[in-house]
Amino acid sequence: MNLHNPSDAVRSKPEELVPSRYAVRVGDIDVLVVSDGVLPLPTQMLGHNADPAARAAWLHDMFLPADAFDWALNVVMVRSGGKTILIDAGLGSDPDLHLPRAGQTVKRLEAAGIDLSSVTDVVLTHMHMDHVGGLLVDGVKERLRPDLRIHVAAAEVKFWEAPDFSRTDMPQGFPDALRATAKRFAQEYRDNLRTFDAEHEVAPGVVVRRTGGHTPGHSIVRIASGGEALTFAGDAVFAVGFDEPDWHNGFEHDPEEAARVRVRLLRELAQTGEMLVATHLPFPSVGHVAVDGDTFRWVPVYWDY
Repeated sequence: MNLHNPSDAVRSKPEELVPSRYAVRVGDIDVLVVSDGVLPLPTQMLGHNADPAARAAWLHDMFLPADAFDWALNVVMVRSGGKTILIDAGLGSDPDLHLPRAGQTVKRLEAAGIDLSSVTDVVLTHMHMDHVGGLLVDGVKERLRPDLRIHVAAAEVKFWEAPDFSRTDMPQGFPDALRATAKRFAQEYRDNLRTFDAEHEVAPGVVVRRTGGHTPGHSIVRIASGGEALTFAGDAVFAVGFDEPDWHNGFEHDPEEAARVRVRLLRELAQTGEMLVATHLPFPSVGHVAVDGDTFRWVPVYWDY
């Protein structure tokens, strides 16, 4: 499988009228950003600690609706050192929360000519349902390799044994769905889990590192080869986080720590100049970070056709 060569990809079906995958080359490593779809969520969740007028002004300036809009949901495929690695797995089946436009990962991997049986490793940035749900779709586990390795921070697995939602600000139904999905995932894939404490090299040039903040075991993945690098930031960075890095996202279990993680990461990426991809940045979510006074600026890459 060559993720970078479009000749290897199956043509998209006629109903796929928008792009759903984007290939990037990082040195000798192939990277494919795949859209799992979008999540329609309340705009308050972008910054529930923010002044409502300031939040409304930001949405207005970004030409976004005032009440709710579609958050992108991205996963990443990586090929390095003979390993085929899926980073996060999307939402999966709609967990009775009226999110029918997400959960497209399996279908879109198939459209890209990627057989689930070729996946040797999965890396989870964390165990929220929009990151693990794709592995719980009926029939998926049977198509995966029995020796599949699922890499996740030990602190993340521990957290979901008795998760604390006291500092989140989620719509009704989300905490119960998140709790139930994480519990089911841990039960079904217990034998496949490979936990790490702080940092782990999954394949040559592919390193997962725990940051905490969003969840206690939240992690990011850095891909580096030939003097080039790309960081998949999971949920450490949202679109509003460049202009307002101190705003608390409703899904953050430790909002203050999440803000500190976000600022450190954005400063690091601005200094190195490497590429950034994140779960909920608009697809294909590939760009760079620049420092803009006390805040940051998102610089999308020019699409490479």
